[in-house]
Amino acid sequence: MSLTDATAAIDDGGLVVYPTDTVYGLAGDALDADAVERVFAAKGRDRSKPLSMGVGSVDAALDHVHASEREEAFMREFLPGAVTVVCEKRGSVPDALTGGKPKVGVRVPDHDLALDFLATAGPVTATSANRSGRSNARRTSDLDPEIRDAVGVVLDGGETPGGESTVVDAGAGVIHRRGRDADRIEAWLEERP
Repeated sequence: MSLTDATAAIDDGGLVVYPTDTVYGLAGDALDADAVERVFAAKGRDRSKPLSMGVGSVDAALDHVHASEREEAFMREFLPGAVTVVCEKRGSVPDALTGGKPKVGVRVPDHDLALDFLATAGPVTATSANRSGRSNARRTSDLDPEIRDAVGVVLDGGETPGGESTVVDAGAGVIHRRGRDADRIEAWLEERP
């Protein structure tokens, strides 16, 4: 399937599997509460656990979040990359995505196919393409049958590196989950209190 097919699926309220710089992700239109609900259902995920938002650039992220100078500087330093940056959401971001919380995690994966997809289809949900509690998919052949059945398009980018993004609230200087680049991120946060 092509990028055109994937973008059309998102525009039609459908779901797409796409590769990232960590594992395969599951995308629905992040600004459409119904599409977000389909992502939760496909994953079997508790609605109280927020989903992140994938976009194609820091500038695209700034259209949907309120970022302080420090948060924007952090994003420009580490994105694209295996980092989820938690920022205050704007009104365009539905509560369904964030579990009613005021902040949303933003991902700009360092993966060419993902960036091309996100540039045309984003913002989309940025969550792993697996049933909750099961292993992450690093190849399309690893996808759970329930995920395959739920999506309209699978973008195959070959094997992904695996691992997790580091989840960080740069404004508060807090790392919520240590993943790739966590030591470098921690150093940046300490140098810029």
